[in-house]
Amino acid sequence: MEYQVSARKHRPMTFAEVTGQTHVVRTLTNALASGRTAHAYLFSGMRGVGKTTMARILAKALNCEKGPTSTPCLACVSCREIGAGMSFDVMEIDGASSNSVDDVREMRETVKTAPAHGRYRVYIIDEVHMLSTAAFNALLKTLEEPPAHVVFVFATTEAHKVPPTILSRCQHFTFRRIPRREVVDTLKRVTAAEGITIDDRSLSALARASDGSLRDALSLLDQAVAFGGKRVEAEQLMILLGAVPHELLRGALEAILARDAAGALKALAAVQDHGCDVRQFCGELMEHVRNLLVARIVPDAGDLIELGPDEQAEIKADAARLTVDYIQELFRVFLQAEDGIRASQYPWFVVEMAAVRACRVVQAQAAHSPGRPETRVPSIPPKVAPQAAPPSRASESGPTSAPRTEQPQPVREATPSPSVRQEPVSLDWEAVVARVLAERPNIGAFLEDSGLVGTAGDLVTVGFPASAGTAMRMMQQESYQQAVADACSALAGRPLRVRVVSLDGGTGAPTAAQLRREREATRERHLRDEALTNPLVQEALSVFGGEVKEVRHSRAPLEPEGETGG
Repeated sequence: MEYQVSARKHRPMTFAEVTGQTHVVRTLTNALASGRTAHAYLFSGMRGVGKTTMARILAKALNCEKGPTSTPCLACVSCREIGAGMSFDVMEIDGASSNSVDDVREMRETVKTAPAHGRYRVYIIDEVHMLSTAAFNALLKTLEEPPAHVVFVFATTEAHKVPPTILSRCQHFTFRRIPRREVVDTLKRVTAAEGITIDDRSLSALARASDGSLRDALSLLDQAVAFGGKRVEAEQLMILLGAVPHELLRGALEAILARDAAGALKALAAVQDHGCDVRQFCGELMEHVRNLLVARIVPDAGDLIELGPDEQAEIKADAARLTVDYIQELFRVFLQAEDGIRASQYPWFVVEMAAVRACRVVQAQAAHSPGRPETRVPSIPPKVAPQAAPPSRASESGPTSAPRTEQPQPVREATPSPSVRQEPVSLDWEAVVARVLAERPNIGAFLEDSGLVGTAGDLVTVGFPASAGTAMRMMQQESYQQAVADACSALAGRPLRVRVVSLDGGTGAPTAAQLRREREATRERHLRDEALTNPLVQEALSVFGGEVKEVRHSRAPLEPEGETGG
């Protein structure tokens, strides 16, 4: 027998074998058991999640000699013919190529023909959204009132392109992405049946690369077997997938956790020399940090971290040494880096700067990092480690106090004592918005509708009216708030934080756009007053009459050549 790819060879033959679509299987099996099957179905979802497979199983269930049944026998003539793709009663049509009105008219003629062997003629139209508007219109009447022996099953990856008139005549089922754990379980069954040796790390890598598509996972498995034979090695698989090897990712993260900026840059250079994609590396690094956070918060996070046992053990061991706030700060740094990668011509430089910044963040939190109780860590990165009392006088009282003078000295040099009350912040909100617009135009655009509600300590409260709901939702992202906080800190001369709130109807906080309009209106009034009081203008009005309609600025006249004073 000729070779078949795994996606075809191990295609599910019954409802019980379908992976990851329990909600669809349950609905269809109950409908078959109760005799309440519809005349038209629409299966939508991403590629490789079982839409066409489910349509074929439904055709078997309807035409099985023991049916209609939710458990087709797979032995009768109808089941064998449908399984082999040779049944006259099941017509599979490619909507991408047979998409004209003439194709639909031809199908409408064949609809009237009675089934050859089974009870139903089943029409499976794949990528139905590719049909033309005229073809959809030609299908409407037949779809609404088909003959009793006809069942339509439509499959599409883009349900939003299917006209509402078609949707209203079908039972619509949305197929979900298949969870990684279920993909891994299916791959284990397939590799065991094929005699392929593969470790859990490689299975996790295949499931992660498939992005929820079981067909993609099986195709990647065939590719890995073709590359390395029946024994799949994790290192070779990473090369094949173009993924970041675990050792390189681990080396970069360990250097960051150890506050070794030089080591982090060397690790990033190794990743770059390996030929890894910068976006993929940043994404996998963020996923790793996310897994650290989940492992730190959830005691039994096995179901939330879709990795093999060895990788989960590593992550749990690392998370036990870190604080929640520190992990969140790491994620924020790399999230900002991912945002900067899109707009930069030198994306690896962005990642390198982010790695160095992550090392500095850890250094700033060294006073309460690994080993300290969670409650001792404040909710935001602290500017200074709190001290019980200024120790400088104790060092002058005698030799017995000498050992206590060594630790606080660097802290006192870095920042003033927390007991010193900070001066209130005065911010020009229009200047803040202008600075953000100059540095981050994509963020500054959302600040046009914002207003400065007030400042308290190091907290700046920014408000948005109800009409600016979209802008407020965007500014609730941590990376966006940090950009505004950086601009506020630069103008105020000290670190500040930003909080975004919604403005009630009676809250008065002029927005940046309103402030700009008021400033321009004031400027125009002053300009008009200056013009009206100008003697030349007054004389012109007295001679020619009329009134001043508009006052404009003009550029200063250029100096005549030869009068430069040189």
